[in-house]
Amino acid sequence: MPEGDSAYRAAKNLHRSLTGRSVNRFELRVPKLATASLLGEEIRGVDARGKHVLLRIGEYTVQSHFGMDGSWRIVPPASAARAAGRRPRRGPTIAWPAAHRIRAIIGTDAAIALGIDLAKLDMWPTADEEEHLGWLGPDLLAETPDLAEAIRRIQQQPDREITAALLDQRNLAGLGNEYVTEMCFLLGVLPSRTVRECGDIAEWVRLGRRLLLANRDRVDRTFTGDLRRPTYVFGRAGQPCRRCGTIILEGKHASGSKQPGATVRNAAWCPNCQC
Repeated sequence: MPEGDSAYRAAKNLHRSLTGRSVNRFELRVPKLATASLLGEEIRGVDARGKHVLLRIGEYTVQSHFGMDGSWRIVPPASAARAAGRRPRRGPTIAWPAAHRIRAIIGTDAAIALGIDLAKLDMWPTADEEEHLGWLGPDLLAETPDLAEAIRRIQQQPDREITAALLDQRNLAGLGNEYVTEMCFLLGVLPSRTVRECGDIAEWVRLGRRLLLANRDRVDRTFTGDLRRPTYVFGRAGQPCRRCGTIILEGKHASGSKQPGATVRNAAWCPNCQC
């Protein structure tokens, strides 16, 4: 499940492969951007902000959000010929995903970036970036995030469920459902508890940052320190707790979203270790 660490790794890989090169292929496969073109522009850099990946090309920013299944993939230029059914002249190739899954193609002479199953894709002048993303809370994977501001925002609504407060990207950016579910276990708190009932919020924010930092350079995420058994409760409903052996329960908890159909997320907890 893509979260802030996934966006960080994607941005790092895109930055390494594309920065400083000129765009020779540009397709954004969403209706409002179907005719947009940045051909010939230089890719100035790629960054992540929370769960958003930002490609800065010329004077514009291409913004993407993974949602539940999105990703960026780097493929060699020779792969384009193979994807079109032609024999590549030279160079290595990598199979492309099905065409209907590709929402963005940004190509250079050295590499092609494919945006696959992206939940959101947009473009705007880089000068207007704060107008579009200024609503985000402090990014927990920033070099020096304003943790005090994140704590302040969460504490403004003491009767809100802790899961909703942590998942709300307006409070702090980067945490997703897997992180929040595991944080509740690590701090021994039921996901239904409110901010007021969860003790020192600074401890929650610091834990979220530590976990993201620990996972940001890993392809496979872990909360236990063991890649073979990566989670304590997330995705483990009906199995014994790794600490006490009690069967993990499942249900729903608040998501922090007001969008219809998205107000709750899947929850898992140990009824013995969490109270």
